[in-house]
Amino acid sequence: MRQLRTLLIGTSFAAWATTAAVAQTSAPVVPAPPMGQMQPHSAMAPAQLAQNGQMAPAVPPPAPGAGNVAPPGAPAARGVQMPAPAQQTLAAPTSPDPLVQKRNADAQANAEYRSAKQTSKAQYKEQVNNAKVNRQADKQAARNQLNADTQAGQGPHVPDDESKH
Repeated sequence: MRQLRTLLIGTSFAAWATTAAVAQTSAPVVPAPPMGQMQPHSAMAPAQLAQNGQMAPAVPPPAPGAGNVAPPGAPAARGVQMPAPAQQTLAAPTSPDPLVQKRNADAQANAEYRSAKQTSKAQYKEQVNNAKVNRQADKQAARNQLNADTQAGQGPHVPDDESKH
């Protein structure tokens, strides 16, 4: 239940942040001129429209994958590459609400704890693995020593009190 609640809160927060980011980056709406002043734009050049105080029709954005090629209506920019748009980093605004701040701080602390715990667990597993390898190496060395003593004719080393029964 707690995981579901966390997932829903995270999803709603992400949706809210995305909406805020889109609202900040969207172009402002330009009001249309009154009906009495409307003239057909196709008959006038953009320079004439600017002299009359009217806006030129907007050029549609290029299709995805079209690259950074100048719009076809750009008079002096035919064949010239446009610069790539600047990359924007979006940061969600922090809430002044102390409960939200506590929740965010708790989430960050939990993430740090989980990360430290995973690191500690990995180190522990590595130590156990190394100890196991060392133990096996010690056993093998003891076996090799026993075999060398046996082949040399000395026989296994048995304490004196055990051989006389």
